[in-house]
Amino acid sequence: MTGPTLASEYGRQIQEKIQNLLLNQSDTLEKVANIIFDSLNARDPKSTSVWHLFGAGHSHMAVEEAFHRAGGLIPVNAWLEDYLMPHGGPSRNGPLERLSGVAQVIFNFYKPLPGEVLTIFSNSGINPVSVELAQIAKEEGVVTVAITNLEHSKQTLTRHSGGKKLFEVCEYVIDTGGVRGDAAIKIPGLDAPVGPLSTLLNCLVVNYLSVRICELYSQNMLVAPVYLSANVEGGDERNRRLERQYRSRIPRLL
Repeated sequence: MTGPTLASEYGRQIQEKIQNLLLNQSDTLEKVANIIFDSLNARDPKSTSVWHLFGAGHSHMAVEEAFHRAGGLIPVNAWLEDYLMPHGGPSRNGPLERLSGVAQVIFNFYKPLPGEVLTIFSNSGINPVSVELAQIAKEEGVVTVAITNLEHSKQTLTRHSGGKKLFEVCEYVIDTGGVRGDAAIKIPGLDAPVGPLSTLLNCLVVNYLSVRICELYSQNMLVAPVYLSANVEGGDERNRRLERQYRSRIPRLL
């Protein structure tokens, strides 16, 4: 029988961070869920309004978690750009995430409408692509929500030419409560910490919001447009039928 390990300490910290996030951000989570629900115009049976999500680097994984997911909402427009993801090549995605002007190209492609919600995931909140996206969206009447790590962001210099950070330009901010540098565990003899927190916390936020939004549908005597697993009988046919309503607004469904 071995004693506690650093891996078990990582598990303990994850549990603690989850509990703190749900406790400390409960009011903001509730407010954001209601805003997204209202933005979907759920009471209009012909509504094609969608929820927009963006993340660069490893933050894109939370966007993928929300998109085309069993148990997830169908009207989700995932802003996923391969050149901004690690699998697109770190020598490209890192510099492009820091390049001013990229955000405008992305915004023009996905075309969010005034009153819809753009949720931006960025652990640090310091890179131009995320900050500029939030600024452009606000100017166009799109509601902006930041999912970010304030402990890191407030202690780190921004790369944005205007000196702004994501949490300073978004209308709503959900603090994941992570640590500076994201990784939480220090191992003796190793000069860098291990055990990142942001992906797990970001995905928790996505699914928490999705569940609450679906609950709001039910409380308003509406049926939420939700994906059934494609790996159960009838799933593919059901999902394709529900997707038709939103297909024109979600490029990745085309």
